[in-house]
Amino acid sequence: MLLGTVLLLFLLGTAAPASAHAALDGTDPGDGAVLERAPAHVTLTFSESVGLRDDSFRVLDPGGHRVRTGEAGRADGRADTARVALPGGLGEGTYTVAWRVVSADSHPVSGAFTFSVGAPSRSAAPVDPGPTEDPLTATLHKTARYLSYLAVALLVGTAAFVALCRPPDPAPLRRPLVAAWWTLLAATVALLVLRAPYEAGTGPSAALDPAALGDTLTTRPGALLLTRLGLLVPVGAYLARTARARRGSTRPAAGVGVVLAVALALTWAAAEHAAAGPQVPVAMASSVLHLLATAVWLGGLVALLTTLRASRSAPGAATVVRFSRTAFAAVTVLVVTGVYQSWRGLGSWQALTATTYGRLLLAKVVLVAVLLSAAAVSRRWTAALVTTPAAVREPARVPERVPQPAGGGPPTEAPRPSDAGPGPGAGAGDTAGGAALRRGLYRSVLVEAVVAAVVLGVTTVLTATPPGRSAEGAARAAVPAGGVLPASVTTIPFRIGASGRGTVQVTLDPGRTGDNAVQAVVFGPDGSLAAVPELRLAFTLPDQEVGPIEADLVDRGGYWSANTLTLPLPGTWTMKATVRVSETDQVSETRRLRVDR
Repeated sequence: MLLGTVLLLFLLGTAAPASAHAALDGTDPGDGAVLERAPAHVTLTFSESVGLRDDSFRVLDPGGHRVRTGEAGRADGRADTARVALPGGLGEGTYTVAWRVVSADSHPVSGAFTFSVGAPSRSAAPVDPGPTEDPLTATLHKTARYLSYLAVALLVGTAAFVALCRPPDPAPLRRPLVAAWWTLLAATVALLVLRAPYEAGTGPSAALDPAALGDTLTTRPGALLLTRLGLLVPVGAYLARTARARRGSTRPAAGVGVVLAVALALTWAAAEHAAAGPQVPVAMASSVLHLLATAVWLGGLVALLTTLRASRSAPGAATVVRFSRTAFAAVTVLVVTGVYQSWRGLGSWQALTATTYGRLLLAKVVLVAVLLSAAAVSRRWTAALVTTPAAVREPARVPERVPQPAGGGPPTEAPRPSDAGPGPGAGAGDTAGGAALRRGLYRSVLVEAVVAAVVLGVTTVLTATPPGRSAEGAARAAVPAGGVLPASVTTIPFRIGASGRGTVQVTLDPGRTGDNAVQAVVFGPDGSLAAVPELRLAFTLPDQEVGPIEADLVDRGGYWSANTLTLPLPGTWTMKATVRVSETDQVSETRRLRVDR
């Protein structure tokens, strides 16, 4: 039990299928590259398969005007690539490429980079990868996702509670089943119509565009949502038939319920990261089992809570014991599948504290610890309920009327349960003790259910957050989330004798700790490229007393570059540029720049 608890605390940080935004592994041309001739294509390579949109590429010329390009496609038919053809005759200068694709976990990702033809422009077009997301659309989409998780957990968990735990009176559970079905229907419709504006980063009014909805239905996320809607029809029919059937006649249809539950879970698994990357068959099976086990445990808690509240007496010790065993089995499945998904999604121990996903995982571990503590209390109440005599669990029921002697007066009413004495073999305080057991069990299960709802909320956030493995891949590719230009560009003005002022434009790629490529261009007073005898760059981190670190610049004929410059620590660095403007004169200027990890 101790080992299982430790494993569970590690695993449930990924109580939903491990999802990951696609990371940009590379671009062709490379970011910041200076080419002698204009390329025929722009190609992006990602860490996983991606979906393309009509506006996946926007190419801007040095003046900020959009370049007419071909239709977005694939490179060599590979699903993890995106390619667009460029027109011939591109002029000299710096071009900006803004891109937007949909990753395998159904979340849009975007970014931008630059390349130059001939020589870099003095000022490139502003890097604009497009809107990352509309706040209102994102809020509505996240709310619908949370409600869909909550509804499927309640739907599957309540149905499993009725089938496996066999409560004496399942009638109170019909209302939660109906509410869960309608909530899942509404949430799925909302996700379907919001899909187009969510991918495009536009407002929810775009959901009213029939053409956008038609395009959504041709994508994998749209097809899966449509499949989920179709499955809700037989699910509703199955639940209605089960509710009308007699107690003994529901067993033959149990297999149908299992098939429907697995099919529903597949619509989530196929839309998440389990459908891409390594070991897809194992990941898909793990994702389905994980979601179903979560539903059986957390949805079953709500079903038990409803049963406890609706019953004036205990719902039956056998029912509570059956749920306790069922929940333990569900937790065991969560341990096995969750450890695997944590390994697949997290990537490294450092990602626990270095990434948003890892910090959310740690927060969820704390919530799970609270949830397990409440479950331990519930198990103690369950044990007490089982070992308590039946007369205490079920107060003696007295008929409403008792037989009267022949010739007696008018019939007399039997005393109410509260007026009646204790049952056979029960002491005067036994009925009060049974009520205390029921109240204690109800309160502990209520705490479990509330914490479970919070856990599902964190799960929803996790499914929209790049895990450690993906985040580290994106960092290695030097492309931060949200599509901001990774390269750091700094302009340093300097004086050229009495003739005026020139500038040095220095680009660090990716502008982060570790190895960087350096490119520097010198412009004269008139803004044209200027040739200088020598250019030196030195970097110092005063707070840590690091440096100066010299960049080994080489004159490339029009610009200067260094293949590798290692900046070991994050912080605010001082960059010193020394420009030799003649054989005897030189000038030095400094600028401060921020280097992140």
